[in-house]
Amino acid sequence: MNERRNVRTRRGRLLLCMIALISLVATACGSQLGAQATSSAGLDTSKPFGGDPATEGTPQTGGTLIVGMYTEARSFDPTVGSNLMASAVYDSLLKMDSKGVPQPMLAQSMTTPDEGTTWVLKLRPGVTFQDGTPLNADAVIFNVSRQRDKPTALGHLYTEPIDTMTATDDLTVTFVLKRPTGSFPVSFALPFSSGNLGTIASPAAVQQWGDEYGRHPVGAGPFKFVEWIPNNKIVVTRFDGYWDQGKPYLDGIEFRPLPDTDTRYVSVVNGDIDLDIGGFFSEVSRSSANPDLVTYYGPGGDGQFLYFNLTKAPLDDKRVREALVRAIDPVALNVTQYNNAGELAVTAFAEGDQYYSQAAADAYPKYDQEAAKQLIADYKASGGNPDFTYNTGNSPDDHQLGQFLQAQWAAIGVNVTLQFDDISTFIGPVVQGTQFGTATWISGPYENPYPFMLNQFHTGGINNYGKYSNPDVDAALDEARSSTDPAVQIASYQRAQELINTDLPVLWLARAAKAAITRPNVKGVSRYLSSELFWAGTWKSTS
Repeated sequence: MNERRNVRTRRGRLLLCMIALISLVATACGSQLGAQATSSAGLDTSKPFGGDPATEGTPQTGGTLIVGMYTEARSFDPTVGSNLMASAVYDSLLKMDSKGVPQPMLAQSMTTPDEGTTWVLKLRPGVTFQDGTPLNADAVIFNVSRQRDKPTALGHLYTEPIDTMTATDDLTVTFVLKRPTGSFPVSFALPFSSGNLGTIASPAAVQQWGDEYGRHPVGAGPFKFVEWIPNNKIVVTRFDGYWDQGKPYLDGIEFRPLPDTDTRYVSVVNGDIDLDIGGFFSEVSRSSANPDLVTYYGPGGDGQFLYFNLTKAPLDDKRVREALVRAIDPVALNVTQYNNAGELAVTAFAEGDQYYSQAAADAYPKYDQEAAKQLIADYKASGGNPDFTYNTGNSPDDHQLGQFLQAQWAAIGVNVTLQFDDISTFIGPVVQGTQFGTATWISGPYENPYPFMLNQFHTGGINNYGKYSNPDVDAALDEARSSTDPAVQIASYQRAQELINTDLPVLWLARAAKAAITRPNVKGVSRYLSSELFWAGTWKSTS
C-alpha cells in the first residue's frame, strides 16, 4: 500500500516531519537524478542512490553501525511487515538500478521467451539461508505461494497475473502468466515494505515458527537476526555464509527507533548514531547545508497530494477541482507548510525523471485566484454548491495544512469544513471507504511507475480512493504494464500523466522527502529512494 506521512511544519519547530505508514508497492526515479547537485529548494540530490565505491577507498571490515529509525518495525514476515530493517536480513531476488530496471541479486536472471507471458527465473548456485538450508526453486515457490494464498499479504496483488509456477530444476522457476506482463520482474525487486515477491524467507523457519515467524526471521541476506527489544533496538550480526564473498564488511548493525525528528537529526550530528533513516524535509534541508554530514536523497515519483472524491458533488465537477488547484499560492504553500524547503509537485514525477512529462506539467492549472473565483461563480450560477469537507489525520501538522487550505479556498468563495480523525479511522472508513470530500495522502518516492500509477489511477485500482475512471488512462497504463519495451513504457506513462493532469483527479502538493543522512566515515551506502537500504557493502572508515 501507499505510505501515508505527515510532512508539514510543526509550529515552533524549524521545519517539518513525517510519520510512516504501511505500503504496498514499487520504487521510482529517473536516470538523470544524480546529475543534479541540488534541487530547486536547495536540497542535496547529488547522491540519490548512494555513494560511489570508486571514490570511497578500499572497504574496511569490522565495527557496528548504529542506525536511527523514524519508526518501530512492524514485522520481519514478508507477507506482513512494514520494516526498513528487513533488508539487513533478506536479500531480494532482483534489485532496481537507478533507472528502475530490475537487475540480478539472489537471482542470476529473469527473462521472457515470449514478450512477457512466460518468465524464467534462474537462481545463483550455492546460496543458503542463515539456518543452513538451501535457497532453491522450491523455496521461491513456497514464498510466492504465501503471498498469493494470503489475501492480506503485502505482495498478494502482484501474484494475480500468475497462472502457474513450476520448479523446472533446482535453480529454475518458470512462471506462466494469464496475460503478457512486461513489468512482472518489478514485483521481485520492490522494497520489503511494498510487498516484494523477491524477499525469500527460509521455508524451514516459517514452518517452525508459524505465526511468530515475524519475530524470528531467517533470510539469505548479509546479517543474521539476533534480537528485537520493542521500542528499544533491533540487533543483527554478520552472516559468515553470505553468498557475496567478502561481504558484509560490518560486524553488525543496531537499529534504534527514534521517532522524534529533531532528536534523530541531533543524534547523527553529535555522533550518537552513524546513520539517520528518515530524512524528512527538516532533516534533508539541514543536512544539505551541513558539510559534516552526507545526504542521500532523490525526489522520485509520486509524493504528497489530495484525493478528490469524484463520486459526489461538488468535486465530481471539473470546474470546482480546477478552481481548488488554481486557488493555492505555491509560494505561500512552501513557506507555511515546508519552511521553503519543499519540492513542490505538479505531476506524478519529478522534473529530470525519465518518466516526467513536460506536457503534463504544462497541463496542470497554474495559480490564478481570479480565474478560480470565476470558475466557482460559474458553478454557483449553474445551481451548484461548492462547499465540501476536507478530511485528514489529527496531528498538529494535519491541522496546520488543513487550516492553510481552508483559508486559500475561502478566498475564492468555497467554505470548507475541516474533519480531523485518528489515523486508523482516517485511513480505513474515511479514505478506503471514500467517505471524504478531499483527503490528504503521501506515496513514494519510487524508481518505477509500476505499480503505483496503476494502483492510484486505473479504474478499480487498489489505491484509487477517489474512484477516478478514464478509459484512455486505463489503456495507457495497461499498455505500460504489458509491454517489455522501455520506450513504450515511458511513452505510455507520459500519456497517462497528461490525461490525468487534464482530468484533475488529485491535487498535487509536494514530492515525498525520504533520505539517509550519515556521518562522513560511513561508506558504501546503497539505497532506494523510498529509504530502503542495502547493507552488504556498507562500511565504516577509521581514518
